[in-house]
Amino acid sequence: MKATKLELLSMGTAPMRAFHITWMTFFLCFFGWFGIAPLMPQVKKAFSLTPDQITNIMIASVSVTIFARLAIGYLCEKYGPRLTYTVLLAIGALPVLFIGTSNSYESFLLFRLAIGVVGASFVITQYHTSVMFAPKIVGRANATAAGWGNLGAFGSHALMPLLAGLMVTWGFTDAQNAWRATMVIPGVGLLIMAFVYYRYTQDTPEGNVLELRKNNPEYRAKNPDVKGSFWIACKDYRTWILFLVYGACFGIEVMMDNKLTMYFSTEYAQYFKDNNYTETEVLKYVGFIVASFALMNIFARALGGVFADKIAEKYGTKGKVVMLGLFLMCEGIGVMLFSQTQELAAAIAVMIGFALFIKMSNGVTYSIVPFVNKSALGSVSGIVGAGGNLGALLATLTFKYSGGDRNGFMYIGMAIVTISFTAYFMKFNSQNTNIEEAVAISKKEKVLVS
Repeated sequence: MKATKLELLSMGTAPMRAFHITWMTFFLCFFGWFGIAPLMPQVKKAFSLTPDQITNIMIASVSVTIFARLAIGYLCEKYGPRLTYTVLLAIGALPVLFIGTSNSYESFLLFRLAIGVVGASFVITQYHTSVMFAPKIVGRANATAAGWGNLGAFGSHALMPLLAGLMVTWGFTDAQNAWRATMVIPGVGLLIMAFVYYRYTQDTPEGNVLELRKNNPEYRAKNPDVKGSFWIACKDYRTWILFLVYGACFGIEVMMDNKLTMYFSTEYAQYFKDNNYTETEVLKYVGFIVASFALMNIFARALGGVFADKIAEKYGTKGKVVMLGLFLMCEGIGVMLFSQTQELAAAIAVMIGFALFIKMSNGVTYSIVPFVNKSALGSVSGIVGAGGNLGALLATLTFKYSGGDRNGFMYIGMAIVTISFTAYFMKFNSQNTNIEEAVAISKKEKVLVS
């Protein structure tokens, strides 16, 4: 049976083991995905990178993830999240381990592109928690697992500069090449989690998908191997609205994870110079500033899921839709304000403010996803997740053609506010609006409702 409670201190059931292992795995995936971001000032110096080349590297880090996420949702449906995650981790670890062997801008760009495959891990995380938890709790389960996993961005920005310093202190490498040796750490972590995921999780509360389809006629009848599920998801207009919405929240989060280190380092360079910061001190200081943005995931995304489940008890899925639109609008206004903030302390405060709404919007979005289409849950999750990375790609391109970073943030904020209105066009019938009905149907059919 699907879990009806989120027992955070327990790992005694299959749903709670999946919950804890999947967020820990996603944490390490995020850590590996953005591990190089806080070390980019060193990489810039190593390869004498131009601003356009840095932008291209940022684009590479998110572009391939779009296609990986589209495919990974279908693979979860066909082979189960356990095997899909294991293979992704084993493959994704390789470019993370070997990016330090780069000897030119071109080779570094290719490794950064390949690392982006790891970003597809998010879809597996959301799919796995969606099939493990009942409708009345799935919003907060999805949001909490994804939010704690996203803390990997905090880990990368807070820890990677420190680890690079330790590599030098312990004599493993010199300061110029510290970034190369440091990237081995998240690579090894991904390989370890590939084993853990395969050994200690299962696909559903009943068991693993392939075994159940082969040996359990009752499961096979209720959970057929749906052909064309990707196209089923594509035909539902709500999938594409959520695709846009997720680009405007998670896409902006990913862009910020990539952009903020270079932004604070350059826009406030005079502040650091006036206060006699060394290059290493600037790297650590800015790392902690950006880490505070990522640290919001410890509660903010989960908070969005909790709010979504609570409002659904009274107003159904329609209430979630209204909340999502409001959160997105507040996020967009905050990004526009950030673009005009001149003082460093004020910029940090504004950043924390709009970060709250970004991450709560993420949580609300994936509290809605399980109610779009039960026969194509993996594909809906994958398409919406891909929207997040397309949003990150378009936001990054905005900086390339906006005539300055501050202009770029202003245009991005305006786009978010515009997209916030599209959320209100989503309609849900009584079956997926009424949570009490959804719970009753779930108990009877043991499936997520559409």
